[in-house]
Order: sequence, then structure tokens, then C-alpha cells
Amino acid sequence: MHDSLTAEAGNSAAWEERTGPRATETLEVRALYRIVQLIGSAVHLDSTLAEVFKVLHDTLQMERATLAILDNDRSRLVIRASYGLSVEEEMRGTYALDEGIYGQVFQSGTPCIVPDIHSEPLFLNRTGARNRISKSTLAFICVPVVLGDDVVGVLSVDRLFAAEVNLEEDVRFLTVLSTIIAQFLHLHQAIRKDREQLVLENKSLKAELHGRYNRHYIIGQSKAIQEIFWSIERIAPSRATVLLLGESGTGKELVARAIHEASDRKNRPLIKMNCAALPENLLESELFGHEKGAFTGAGAVRLGRFELADGGTLFLDEIGEMPLSLQAKLLRVLQEQQFERLGSTRTLSVDVRIIAATNVSLEKAVAAGTFRSDLFYRLHVVPLNLPPLRERRDDIPLLLDHFLRSSNKRNGKNLRMSREFLDFLTEYDWPGNVRELQNLIERLVILSSGDVLRVEDLPEYLLTRETPVVTRRPATPEHAPDSSTLSRDPEPPTVHKPLHELERDQVEAALKRHGWVQARAARELGLTQRQIGYRIKKYNLKRPEYY
Repeated sequence: MHDSLTAEAGNSAAWEERTGPRATETLEVRALYRIVQLIGSAVHLDSTLAEVFKVLHDTLQMERATLAILDNDRSRLVIRASYGLSVEEEMRGTYALDEGIYGQVFQSGTPCIVPDIHSEPLFLNRTGARNRISKSTLAFICVPVVLGDDVVGVLSVDRLFAAEVNLEEDVRFLTVLSTIIAQFLHLHQAIRKDREQLVLENKSLKAELHGRYNRHYIIGQSKAIQEIFWSIERIAPSRATVLLLGESGTGKELVARAIHEASDRKNRPLIKMNCAALPENLLESELFGHEKGAFTGAGAVRLGRFELADGGTLFLDEIGEMPLSLQAKLLRVLQEQQFERLGSTRTLSVDVRIIAATNVSLEKAVAAGTFRSDLFYRLHVVPLNLPPLRERRDDIPLLLDHFLRSSNKRNGKNLRMSREFLDFLTEYDWPGNVRELQNLIERLVILSSGDVLRVEDLPEYLLTRETPVVTRRPATPEHAPDSSTLSRDPEPPTVHKPLHELERDQVEAALKRHGWVQARAARELGLTQRQIGYRIKKYNLKRPEYY
């Protein structure tokens, strides 16, 4: 008996919770909790607002939630986001500031309830969304969106009027929600202003760098780098796909940026993507984007790099590492400028210029079957070979000066270079190219306890390589670093031979010791016969007649 009464009481309480005031409060709290979660993790304003309005539909049965805000001219109210309206219906939803219910709420700053839209002449149905609704009684609730003391928009929902619906409670809830949305809009505007300020500062810095370091923000005056400048200026105005070739660390990303900045796309985005940085499944999503629910963990729509680069340039670094399965999709985008997001059947069109880069031989990859030949020929429209640093030694003093200044500023130091230090690094072969040079200077500045960088401060691996301490020679004025980064301390005038002379003398001495028998001399030097033959020809070594 007691158990049955308890069960009956429990069932009654559960029924009241589902249908009474407590049920409404529980649903509203649940809806607000979900909305705060969405806004707290928001990235895009419009998509987040659409998700917020979907919560109203799913949790509280509020239909066609719509946010109308002032347009850029502050002369009309336009629909910024909605749920349940088509794109065409949203576009039709524009209102003068004193027009209809939206205008009334905007002007007065007070909510408005229309119990039956069919009997209210101020309800304009400008979007036409209610034409397809056959229900006789449809309520319309409209509340102002207030930021500070100003009304900046209007939030509205439709409600199917019924006995259990309390429109006054709906107004109270929507007023709370409109306050949250107002703060969200304010935060979005602040972020946009900060971004615009950063863009202006970035342009200013670019102008400063451009004035100081010649053209295209690339440091260098050597013949090799001047040829790159010449190529950039002729490639940039076209729409052609560019393939940057060269060793790692030669500045392919910098050249890609220079091409973009010199083109008519410079005011549109330059988006970068490293094809070797992500596994295949994530790489496809990064490139083409995905729909919500396309795969496990896809909790929201994500724009891919192609969409982000629309109207601008997409730089695909390490293109040779792209999986074969993605190469066919990339080829289609290059040819047709069309693709689909993961999980979607809707075809998207973009206008994107592709600049690709690789430090491996794509011809060998094609021969090995790891790279599609049709994609290779599509990318190989305008190939540009970037010279290694050892082929532009005249630029090394300028680069050293730039990197030392930058590192001094970052680390709060005022280090200078000794002349021998400068000459040594100018003659070094730099297998890691400009990246290796930059990282070396940063390391030396951080670890140095003195005021002058000297040869003995260099790491052991540099000193033990077959790299000479070179003859001291004055830097030519046009290639000399600023005097503030060179030490004025007196140094002994030590004279050393450059590497090529040391190598020539070593090979010639070994040949003499072995009676000009190349095989024996090669074994002593640790070379193959082919290698020693190359050096004999390179240095024009000839066997004397008396041998």
C-alpha cells in the first residue's frame, strides 16, 4: 500500500515537472546552458548564432528565431542570422527603422507580443516565411537587443499559441538571451577592430622592411637573388600556378609571399598549408573543410584552406609529400576550381591561385609512382628554382647583419661580430641554407656572455667540418654589414687559404706521394676514383713530364 502511494506520488511529481512551471524553468536553464557553451567556444559569429537559434527550436519549440541588426549605414534593420529561414527569405527581411513591429521595438526599446500574427496589421511578414504555415493561431514575440544604452538590433521568435504557453515567460527568457547576444556582438566587433588594427600595423611594418631591404621583403643583392626578383615581378601579375623548387631553408615561403604581395591578389588572404604536417585524413579536412557530423569529432562546420583562400593565394608547402589519394582531388580543384567539403554533396566554387613548393624531385616521384604525372604537369606551369645560400655568398653579410640585429632586439643584447667571424661564416657551405644561418645566430646570441661574436664561439660541428678559416678581406661597401654589428677591437692579421685552395693542394700532394696513381691517392683521401677524377679536372691538375 505504502509502495503504491509512493509510486503514485512520484509519477505525479514527474508529470508536474514535465508539464508545469518547473518543466519550463528546467528547459530554459538547459537551453541557456547550451547557448553559453556555444558562445564560449565560438569562432564564427553567424554560424554560432544559427546554432543558438537551433537550441531555441529543439529545446523550447520557438520557431524561426531571427536576429535583425543595423546595417553598415545604420539606416535599416537587416537579418544577420536565423534558424528556419531560407537564404532568400533572409535577404527579403529588411526594415526601415520605424517600419512594422521590428521598427516599433527598435524605436521604443521595449518588447512586443503579437498573440496572433493574422490579426496584427503591423506584422509585415516581409520574409514570406509564414505563407506556408496553415495553423490558425501563431504568436510572434519580439525583444530589443540592447548594448549599453543603445538598441542595436531586434530578436524575434514564432510561437504556436496554446494553453500551456506563457508568452510573458517567453519574453523574460528572450530578454535574458538578447543581453547575452548583445555582449557576443560587442566582443565580435572588438575582435574585428583589433584585427583591422593588426592589418594596418602589418602593412606599416611591411613598408618599413620593403624600404630597408630592397624589393619583395627579401634580403639580398647578389646576382642569384636579383634573378629571383626578376622572376617574381614577371610571374606575379599572372594567374599561373607556380612551383618553387630548391633545398630546404632557401626561403620558398618568403618567395611565395613575395609573389602574392606583388600580384593583384595582395589585398586578399595568403593561406599556407604544409602537406607533410598532418596525416591523410586530417589533411583532406584541412584542405577542403567538413560539414558537421562528417566524421567522429566533427562537431561543427569547418571551412577548408581553399575556402579561406578564396580570391587570394594558397601556398602548398612540401607538395611532394601529399598522399596519392588526395592528389586526384587537388588536381580537380586546380583544373575546375571546384570541390566539396567532407560530408557534403554541395559543390563549392573558389578563385584561388596555387603556389606549391618542394625540396624533393617530383620527376623522380612520378617515376617511382608516388606522385601523379598529370598533377606534376599541372603544377609545373612556372617552375622557379631558388638558389642555395652557398651560391649567393655576397648576401651572407647582409643576412648576418639582419639576423643579429633582430636577435639582439629580441634578447635585449648588443652583440657585434668580429671580422674573422664574418669571413668564416661567409665561406661556410651552409647545408641548411638561410634557416640554418638564422637559427645559428639566434643560438649564439642567447648563449653568448660577451660583447663580440668570434670564431671560437661557433659550435663544434661547424669547426670540425671541412670549412676553412678564410683570409681576412675588407667587405665591399655595398655588401658590408652595418658597422654597429662589427667589432672594432684590434685583431691579429692572420692569413688562411680558402677552402678550394686547401682542397687543391691536398689532392695534388696525395697524387705526388703516390706517383700520380689516382687509385692510391683516392684511397688515402677517402675518395672514389670518380671523385678524385672530378677534382683533378676541376683544378686542372696535370701530371708533370718527369713522372
